[in-house]
Amino acid sequence: MTRRHIFNLLSLALTSRVMGAEAVEWQAIFDGRTLQGWKPTAKSPHSKASKNTTAGNWRVEDGVICGDQDTPGNGGLLITEAVYGDFEVTVETNNDFGPDSGLFLRCTEDGKAYQCLIDYHPGGTIGGILGEGIWKRRGVRNYTFGGTPDVITLNENPQQPCPVSPEAWKTFWRVGGWNEVRARITGDPPTITTWVNGVQIMRHTEPASVHPATGHIGLQIHGGKFSGTVRYRNVRIRQL
Repeated sequence: MTRRHIFNLLSLALTSRVMGAEAVEWQAIFDGRTLQGWKPTAKSPHSKASKNTTAGNWRVEDGVICGDQDTPGNGGLLITEAVYGDFEVTVETNNDFGPDSGLFLRCTEDGKAYQCLIDYHPGGTIGGILGEGIWKRRGVRNYTFGGTPDVITLNENPQQPCPVSPEAWKTFWRVGGWNEVRARITGDPPTITTWVNGVQIMRHTEPASVHPATGHIGLQIHGGKFSGTVRYRNVRIRQL
């Protein structure tokens, strides 16, 4: 067998593998009308203002999952009833500028998870990665919102610099409109990758296995000082 023949076979195998991965179909996990397949959980620290009795106010309005604090300072999580291992999940978001939220990956009922940050408030970021209830260190990010959502400052992150400049942000991010956030988690220890409006923002690989390899997908409304409404639609998953 010639070297060219071997190369062609390897190329064909790689192409087939990539095409097979892309061929996995996306499936909706929100029906646009009800919260069937989802459940609130008040077991996380975000619900401590209610002494973990309520998990925020989650409902469906005009085809959109909406969430906010049910009483001042009390939030919580909305999680899938099903659990998942390796997957991609995508949502469209149009949150108020003020709430602290997130897309939780492999989430436990008490809120421990890998989180794709959707911290849409001054000092926040979207697409950063955090080990919620797992890490004792801060999350990783490469930009931070200013006092308004059309302004960002770049954070020093030489390993993963922000792919969007502050000048381009105003055209990249649709203020007051719908934006897509996507996250992928694979392996254990996991590799987590995030995208905003189709542009890769972060990629992080955990150095060790410190969390279950399967769990729920969750949406967060943070407790404490954060206020406003979060909105999510077109929630879809692709299992890998």
